[in-house]
Amino acid sequence: MDKVFKVGNREFILDQDKAEEAFKAKKVINGRKTMTFNLLPLRYQWAYDLYKIMKANHWEPEDIQMQKDVEQWRSRDITQNERWIIMMGIGYFSAAEGIVGDNIQHVVRELVTAPELKLVLGRHAHEENIHADSLLFMISSLGINPHECEAMFEQIPTIVKKNEWVTRHSYALRRDLDLTDPAHKRMLAKNIFVFGQCMEGTQFYGLFGMVLSLYRQNKFPGIGQMFRYTLRDESNHIEVFRNLFMDLIDENSEIWTQEFREELVETMREGVALEKEFIRDCLPTSAVGLSADEFEQYIDYIADRRLQDCGLPQLNPGVQNPLPWLAEMMDIKKETNFFEGKVTDYQKGAGLLLTSDDDL
Repeated sequence: MDKVFKVGNREFILDQDKAEEAFKAKKVINGRKTMTFNLLPLRYQWAYDLYKIMKANHWEPEDIQMQKDVEQWRSRDITQNERWIIMMGIGYFSAAEGIVGDNIQHVVRELVTAPELKLVLGRHAHEENIHADSLLFMISSLGINPHECEAMFEQIPTIVKKNEWVTRHSYALRRDLDLTDPAHKRMLAKNIFVFGQCMEGTQFYGLFGMVLSLYRQNKFPGIGQMFRYTLRDESNHIEVFRNLFMDLIDENSEIWTQEFREELVETMREGVALEKEFIRDCLPTSAVGLSADEFEQYIDYIADRRLQDCGLPQLNPGVQNPLPWLAEMMDIKKETNFFEGKVTDYQKGAGLLLTSDDDL
């Protein structure tokens, strides 16, 4: 069906049938290739909706007051265990956020073809930059030697093992791939599952809980606030990668075999085991009012939520959340700016996506 526009003595003909064919050719992978970045008409509405939510939740590290954190760090009121948790948080996340952002930009965003998917992934990568920047802000504010953070990333075995495990699923895709090959489709689907559900969705949550437990005790309020904003962002990131994973599977159902499903469950099991080893390094003795056993149970609980949301069987059916207070801490539409008593509203536009009990 043609539509004719007459403007002055000029006539423009638009072929709607061709436009509809172009829309039908939009896919997660192996879709229509074009030199233009034409978002409309949207095929993946969820991607644009999440992009708007993520954009509305923008924050900057410099917005956070660090005066109280610096005072506490220099005082004798903070225990060695509590300092160690902060050091492990900074040491791990200062590199891990970059690993996630690098995978988004150089693997996933390069391989998807629908423009709205590239749009939301671009925002996702930008937020990983903000998170990495926030770690640098913490280091400089507290006066921590940055070489100590590098040493932790390179020399603490449980951090090394976690990062080597996740990057294996990234570097294998950094080459020309025929994405019509089911084996390569499975590689990409597994990458999206590992980074979205195993790493950001599960392995990040042990340290989130520890740092926020300190925050709950009025220790390191600035760092705790940045971790709260980061956790809110991560909830959106998990949803981006979950939707991407589910659409990829839906459009390429031949890869969704029993064998592949079992492989993904086993992959989550590996990720959980690595995280539990890491938790023991973060909490070699009981601290912050919680034990390593409780955090390990929390990771089991989170992992099962991620598996269930992807249509996969749970590893520990019936496991309970031992940290229900975490969900309560995520209502952060408005916050009082420390020491100034001003209210900062980071929700710039449309509705704020709050982390639900299922996410935590």
